[in-house]
Amino acid sequence: MTEEKLTQEQTDEKMIDEAFQELLDQYLKSKHRKKVEIITKAFNFARQAHKGVRRRSGEPYILHPIAVARIACVEIGLGSTSICSALLHDVVEDTDYTVEDIENLFGPKIAQIVDGLTKISGGIFGDRASAQAENFKKLLLTMNDDIRVILIKIADRLHNMRTLGSMLPSKQYKIAGETLYIYAPLANRLGLNRIKTELEDLSFKYEHPEAYQQIEEKLKATQAERTNLFEEFTAPIREQLDKMGLPYRILARIKSPYSIWNKMQNKHITFEEIYDILAVRIIFTPKNEEEELNDCFNIYVAISRIYKPHPDRLRDWVSHPKANGYQALHVTLMSNKGQWIEVQIRSERMNDVAEQGFAAHWKYKEGGGSEDEGELSKWLKTIKEILDDPQPDALDFLDTIKLNLFASEIFVFTPKGEIKTMPQNATALDFAFSIHTFLGSHCIGAKVNHKLVPLSHKLQSGDQVEILTSKSQKVQPSWINFATTAKAKAKILSILKRERKEVQQAGEDMLHEFLKKEGIEATETNIQKLCTLHKLKTPEDLMYQIGQKVFTLGDLEKNELKEKSTPTNWKKYIAFAFGGGSKPKSQDNASSKEKPALNIDKKKIVKLTPEEIQKHYIIADCCKPIPGDDVLGYIDDNNRIIIHKRQCPIATQLKTSFGNRLLAVQWETGKALNFPVNVYMKGIDGIGVLNQVTGIISQQLNVNIHKLNIESNDGIFEGRIQLFVHDVDDVNTICENLKKLDHIKKVTRIENFDDTITD
Repeated sequence: MTEEKLTQEQTDEKMIDEAFQELLDQYLKSKHRKKVEIITKAFNFARQAHKGVRRRSGEPYILHPIAVARIACVEIGLGSTSICSALLHDVVEDTDYTVEDIENLFGPKIAQIVDGLTKISGGIFGDRASAQAENFKKLLLTMNDDIRVILIKIADRLHNMRTLGSMLPSKQYKIAGETLYIYAPLANRLGLNRIKTELEDLSFKYEHPEAYQQIEEKLKATQAERTNLFEEFTAPIREQLDKMGLPYRILARIKSPYSIWNKMQNKHITFEEIYDILAVRIIFTPKNEEEELNDCFNIYVAISRIYKPHPDRLRDWVSHPKANGYQALHVTLMSNKGQWIEVQIRSERMNDVAEQGFAAHWKYKEGGGSEDEGELSKWLKTIKEILDDPQPDALDFLDTIKLNLFASEIFVFTPKGEIKTMPQNATALDFAFSIHTFLGSHCIGAKVNHKLVPLSHKLQSGDQVEILTSKSQKVQPSWINFATTAKAKAKILSILKRERKEVQQAGEDMLHEFLKKEGIEATETNIQKLCTLHKLKTPEDLMYQIGQKVFTLGDLEKNELKEKSTPTNWKKYIAFAFGGGSKPKSQDNASSKEKPALNIDKKKIVKLTPEEIQKHYIIADCCKPIPGDDVLGYIDDNNRIIIHKRQCPIATQLKTSFGNRLLAVQWETGKALNFPVNVYMKGIDGIGVLNQVTGIISQQLNVNIHKLNIESNDGIFEGRIQLFVHDVDDVNTICENLKKLDHIKKVTRIENFDDTITD
């Protein structure tokens, strides 16, 4: 037994030594100053601190910090300070050592980063929504102290995603959902393109394993075809580049499984209908730095003589880099096979920035100088402004931040010709708030390219914008509907909230004065009576309406309060006003259907049998899942289980906000139950099309049609059918059979009968 134990220990020690040696070798290959001594010291300290502890997968715990340090070093390009911090990132949280101990041994900088990582440990989100928002604030505030905190956190999350297989399924959904919702957009915003893609693909793999597998198989099956297309398409380009005499390499860029699936979902198309799976990347070394931009355009001119470029698809990120530092020239060319292919032209330096983001030239880099981080600084400043606002609602706060994480950019000019980066779809109002809160809150309109436009006008790249203001203008509640940037939304809500409070206070004073004059006590009961009288939900609404002078306090209120109240009415009101408790917005529909509570073991996969579905579970109205869909269970405030599709937007919020209430569930219904499903069709109108459709569904497949709507316009028809089916296989069979009809060009499942489908 002892010998066996010893062998296990020896195996572990050997594995740990090899992993650390590999990390050191990679570090020594980098351009950083070689501070091996402090890295070795951090490794030995962490090894001792985590001694005897194992991960859920069974391997020694210290292998996780080593892996995180390796990602920080090799895949993000960070130096010794970050490597040490990564090695020590779990020490304060998981052992008895303190931040002070780290500071005494490794200095204030490493201690500060480890402290930042400890504050945001355990995922951004805890058990309650308010705690999540607080943790998320901490995360973003630590970014302001030192961006390396978030870079190491992303490395930590990437390693956790790579080893997610050993976690419970319900934990997998929570972590994968959180990763897609926050970490992938963060990685994208920081320019970590390769990591963003891997995080998305890993999340997709755990959330929708079958769909992931199918796309992987289809990519493998079509690989040879793509290789031939790539070789044929690039042969004349290589000839042209050889003549130019620039060192270059040409790579095939294949769309990631997650991007493919996302496009299939959003556009309601099949894998075979996606035409941009292949893109071509030309990476060159310029003769000298000054010529880099000219070389990009010279390559573009040379290749557009070979293939015709698409007139609307030239993207110049070289002259105007994206906010995350990304630079490249994107052009779409028509191949000889009649297919559009995107070509990305970038230098080796641009390629480094595209893959490693700001870390590729980060100002704290141990070997480098202090470069100006420009756009990143602006972005962090915006987030700081949002954080400075008092207590936003947790989920709204996360969504607001996401607006800034996801945004694609446009470039607009001030009247003096200064260039401003704004998110796509930004309005004149957003532009006003981006310059100054005062300008935003007093604006009445704008001139775009010298023409008068309303505040809701959407800006285009290249617009010159002048904001018109008036001192008498005030922030209007309707503005929130067309503000799109995080900053504008946060400021508008903040101002409206402040103004509402002032009106509310005035209303409260007026109410107390009225009650005092009439000799009526200002009790909670009396205030609730007035709420009921005016059909208002809360005392706050009552005060606000009084302050707004929506109604004047008089005989009506006096008579209501001086009559004797009956306890039955009071009880009735209590139930109406306070019943149901707090619950996520999504559950309104589902919660109206009462089902008995259940005792559930969250660690096990719950089987959805016909009997259990009818007795205990609620199928969510928002996404209407049916057997065969990838689903998860959510335990609501009343201990009932709501079944959602995993990609449903409400489920996405639940995954990032109430991760501890999620359940892994599995369909086991057979063909016992019928579920409603909606199918959309589009095609060329002709005599007898409807007859053929109903013939296939009713006669051939023996399925009941519940609702049918067909509209024809200019020779094109659109149809929507609601059917009752047993599972996803039934839906697929129906869609496949309908596609075989000559007149029908598109068939897809939709969530709601009235959903509009854009091509």
